[in-house]
Parts: sequence; C-alpha cells; structure tokens
Amino acid sequence: MPTIFTVISILISFFSTLLILPYWIRRAKEHGLVGKDIHKQNEKEVAELGGLIVTFSAILGILSYVAFAVFIYHNKSQMLYLMSATTSIFIALIIGLLDDILGWKIGLRQYQKMLLTFLIALPIMVVNVGTSRVQIPFMGWADLGVLFPLILIPIGIVGSSNVFNMLAGFNGLEAGMGVIIFSSLGLISFLLGEHAAAVISGCFVVSLLAFLIYNWYPAVVFPGDVLTLSAGTAIAIIAILGNIELYTLIMFLPLYTLEFFLKIRGRFKKESFGIVTKNGIDLRYDKIYGNTHLAIWLNKTLFGKATERGVVLTILLAQLIISAGTIIYFLAIKYAYITHPLI
Repeated sequence: MPTIFTVISILISFFSTLLILPYWIRRAKEHGLVGKDIHKQNEKEVAELGGLIVTFSAILGILSYVAFAVFIYHNKSQMLYLMSATTSIFIALIIGLLDDILGWKIGLRQYQKMLLTFLIALPIMVVNVGTSRVQIPFMGWADLGVLFPLILIPIGIVGSSNVFNMLAGFNGLEAGMGVIIFSSLGLISFLLGEHAAAVISGCFVVSLLAFLIYNWYPAVVFPGDVLTLSAGTAIAIIAILGNIELYTLIMFLPLYTLEFFLKIRGRFKKESFGIVTKNGIDLRYDKIYGNTHLAIWLNKTLFGKATERGVVLTILLAQLIISAGTIIYFLAIKYAYITHPLI
C-alpha cells in the first residue's frame, strides 16, 4: 500500500495545478498568450501553454516524493533514477515551451524537434535506467545488454514524445488520453511493485485531472506542445523504469499507429481539425487523414451529426477499451506466472 507521504506527494501535483492554473490563465490572456478555438462558432481566444503548469506540478510532486523518501525514510534507492527522469521531463518541457513560444506553424520544424528530443533521452541513458531484459511479443524475454541504453532508450523516448503530440487539437483530447494511459501504466507499475514508475504516473494523472477542469469542453486553456512532449516523455520513462515496455506498446500504439499512417496518407500536410457547422462539426476533407476525422465520420454515421465533445469521447472510449484490454492481458500473464512459475 502507498504511504501517507506518497499520497501527499501526488496530491501536491493535483492542488498545484488546480490553484496555479487560474492565475496562469489570467496572466496569459493579459499578455496575449492566446490561441483561437477553431471548433467554436466565434473562434474565441483561449489561454495557451497550460501544459507548463501541468508538467511543473507533476515534477513538483515527484520531487516531493524524493524529499520524503530521503529525509523521512532515509531511502535513497531509485532516487537517482527519479532525478534523471525529472531532468528528462524538464528538458522536454523546455523544448515544448520553445516550440510554443516561437509560434504555431512558425515554430520548430518537425525534424528539428525530433533531433532536439534526443537530448531528452540523455539523462536516462547516462544512468542506465531500467533493465536490459525486456519482453518481446511472441518471442519471450531477451537480454539486450548495452543495446538497451544506447539504442532502445533513445528510440523509445524520442518516439513516444513525438507520437503523443500527433493526436491533438480538440478540447480535452490530449489531457483525456493522458489520464487514461497514465492511470493504466500506474496501476500495472503499482501491481508489479515498481514504485518509482507508479509515482510518476500518479503525479501526471492527478495533474491532468486538475487541468481537465479547465481544458474540457468548452476549454478556457490549451495544453500546447509543452504538455504533449512532456507527457510523451513521461510515458516512455514509466515504461523503462517499470520494465513494462510490452504493455506500454500494446496500450499506446494502436491509436497512435493508426494516426501516424493516416497522417502519412495526407503527407503530414492535412490538419486534424474539422470545420464548424450549424449542427456541430464536419469533415474538412473528402478523405480521412486522422483519428479525429474518423471519429467525426463515425459520429455522423451513427448519430446523424458530430460535435467536438462527441469526437473526443469517441476517441477516449477507444483508448479506454485498449487500455482495459492491456490490463486484463497483464493480469492474465501475472496469474499464469503465479500458478505456473516456469511459464
């Protein structure tokens, strides 16, 4: 069971976001850090960079856990890994903030952002976080040795931080996906006794939940790349710390792989947004170029119209089903190992 200090650390993340975010929204509007909500009839201006507060609050919660572990329990095991994880998340925050500040569509080019995200992996690589023994689908366990920190870690972090950024643009979508994925990874990590991974998951879950109060339809603040890059980085770090790469891939890849190939279909030039109509939103193009387009088409087919909230709920439901299936698979494997240890 988690200690009272672990619970306090996670609650620090929640209340930090809840209390700081309204102040940030006011200040962002005062200084012109706003973007147009294009899925609203009047395209109202909404505060940007809310993800800065989310990530800052999650980091604050993680550091609180480290402080409690060191000063209360005199336990320094895994603290180096947690500090490295915090450093990587902070680097992701800086890169996302740089891209957001430079401006939407005139910020960092995609290849520049991808190259910069290699810096995110360095703190995890240099302390050799995780174990080189990984579970490979249909092949069992394999020890990758030095290939794990030199190749698998940077590929995992660069891939996750960039891919999580692809499915976005609707009120509550990025944060909602984060809540589901982090909650699922946190549960698996906790059941495996991987406390460091579970704490990172918990801090991000509650911080995102507090953010959703302001980001859910109709949103008064947007997350920005500062959130999507940081959250994607944290997902990869949790997988590495908890040695749950396989479950993370099963949970993370279906929707994002589909998103990637649909974007390839549009040569990464098609927008994920819809167009506003009197009855809600409609497809921007004649073909499907993203999961949001697919959700718009599905809602129109089933219900006769599509709304922004309906599109987001459709995608979140799909992710919830995938995550639930992953947890069931994990529990089945865990039960099989307990009853038949040689499996």
